[in-house]
Amino acid sequence: MLNIGVLASTRATDLQAVIDAINSGKINAEISVLISNKKGAYALERAKKHDIKAFFIDIKKYSYMSKEKQRESFDKEVSNVLEDNKVGLILLIGYLKFLSPWFVNKYRNRIMNIHPSLLPKYPGMDREVHAEVLRNGEKITGATLHFVDEGADTGPIIMQKEVEIEENETVDSLKEKVQKAEQEIIVKAVDLFEKGKIKVKDNKVIIK
Repeated sequence: MLNIGVLASTRATDLQAVIDAINSGKINAEISVLISNKKGAYALERAKKHDIKAFFIDIKKYSYMSKEKQRESFDKEVSNVLEDNKVGLILLIGYLKFLSPWFVNKYRNRIMNIHPSLLPKYPGMDREVHAEVLRNGEKITGATLHFVDEGADTGPIIMQKEVEIEENETVDSLKEKVQKAEQEIIVKAVDLFEKGKIKVKDNKVIIK
């Protein structure tokens, strides 16, 4: 069985789809732990409701360090929790924090991030992405699941799903549609990963 660790800063809405897929037997996995860098994140509450271990780690305790050292020290504390819970796959769901090179290297091709656009178009943060997509008059957007590398939204793409944009679309209505696409591809990809069907070769994802 695959042990999953989740890193989240917001509501972690997409996490619910993974929880439901596990509970219904669609995925042979368990969410061992959720870690948040935001004390008030609803993700912590969501985890507790489903009897998932939940931890808040405060980066402020490392505020006397340089930015780079802060990030690495924080990530080493996160890593200790993941190791204690024997995590084999890490999901970033609304995790509003850049990972240190140390962390990325330690868990290379085992960190999946969900992004609300068809990368490489429209990197960046959630609502701003949807707003920019609408400003530019796009007809199609979507969701991307990718492995994390040292860049921002630049790692090998695992899976994408397109979403059509309607004429009177708003940021909120588009976000809701894209989240459904996000949830679909996360569940599919976690299942494939657990079955050993996702490999990375020459920085490209191969699904067997």
